[in-house]
Amino acid sequence: MINSKQKAIVKKDVQGIIANKRYFYMLLLMPLLFSVVLPSIFILISLLAPDSSRDFEQLLTMLPEELKTGDVAVSIVQLIFTSILPIFFLMIPIMTSSVMAASSFVGEKEKNTLETLFYSPLTVKQIFQAKVYSSLLMSLVITGVSFLIMLLTVQLEVFFFKGTLLSVELTWLFVLVLLVPAITLISITLIVKGSAKSQTMEEAQQKSAFLILPLVVFMIGQFTGLFLLNAWIMLAVGVALGGAAIALLQGSMRSFTYEMLLK
Repeated sequence: MINSKQKAIVKKDVQGIIANKRYFYMLLLMPLLFSVVLPSIFILISLLAPDSSRDFEQLLTMLPEELKTGDVAVSIVQLIFTSILPIFFLMIPIMTSSVMAASSFVGEKEKNTLETLFYSPLTVKQIFQAKVYSSLLMSLVITGVSFLIMLLTVQLEVFFFKGTLLSVELTWLFVLVLLVPAITLISITLIVKGSAKSQTMEEAQQKSAFLILPLVVFMIGQFTGLFLLNAWIMLAVGVALGGAAIALLQGSMRSFTYEMLLK
């Protein structure tokens, strides 16, 4: 749990991001790309281009029978929604958290308010924890809203063209409850720690680029038909990443020092 003084830092950081138009617009545009634009492109191509079904024949054989329908186009859309879009969706917490976390200590340096933190009645570990939680809060809120917007957009498109709705499977529950918080916490912890050593936000964000690489590998696997990530794989990965996220946060808090901020 965090105390009232840490809550004040969380509140200040969130208000600072909202007030900074540059950062705030980045937090709005990136989620829209991965929750509205790309899903709509996938869905509309599948529904309006009959020839696209040939490209998904191998993947359709891996789709559970209960999710298949008589309409091949709807089955393809269900496949995309259940097995492919969750991987793309995980880009949202990584990218939003990178904006929030990269600006944490860097923002204090740019505004020349870093020294003020040193005089607060908080230990350096409590300051680090507050910075992580402020980024985590904002990222989870944006990711949750993005999912609702994506779900509404996809369902409306499918209903408009086919007069039916897609099934929302357990995969999405495990993604939202386990994977999103775990990946967000890992991203934020690593980036906040890195931002303490960075002089600009761009430098801090560059150090976080490697976090996207595992998702790119999974995307390639999904589209090539090498494998499909089902709900139970998502559950196992989510539990494992959740444990790793907590361990990483605790370890980072123990090793974080004032000297790291002054470098």
